[in-house]
Amino acid sequence: MKTTVEKIRAQYMPQEKSKVETLKALNAKVHRPVKAFAYTFGSVGALVLGTGMCFAMKIIGDVMPLGIAVGVVGMGMMVATYFLYQKILNKRKKKYAEQIYQLADEISAAE
Repeated sequence: MKTTVEKIRAQYMPQEKSKVETLKALNAKVHRPVKAFAYTFGSVGALVLGTGMCFAMKIIGDVMPLGIAVGVVGMGMMVATYFLYQKILNKRKKKYAEQIYQLADEISAAE
């Protein structure tokens, strides 16, 4: 009974984040938005490519040249996803690098 009460009480007490948890959160803050962008942009590119294929194979209308053009745009978007991902990731790394270095040094010094 006493341990149950203590567990419930501990859930409502303010909890401090450790430095390692803060470092992980900063790392996620760098990577998560970039990954979300890459997945979204790449998926849209794949959908555009699929639409172009439907036009080219005459599933939607009878406009093969338009289908080829739309398909090439979709392929370009999918290829560009990687380069945009790298560019945005490097920009975010530079933005948060100082905080991450400082926190990592503090953690290393404490060990």
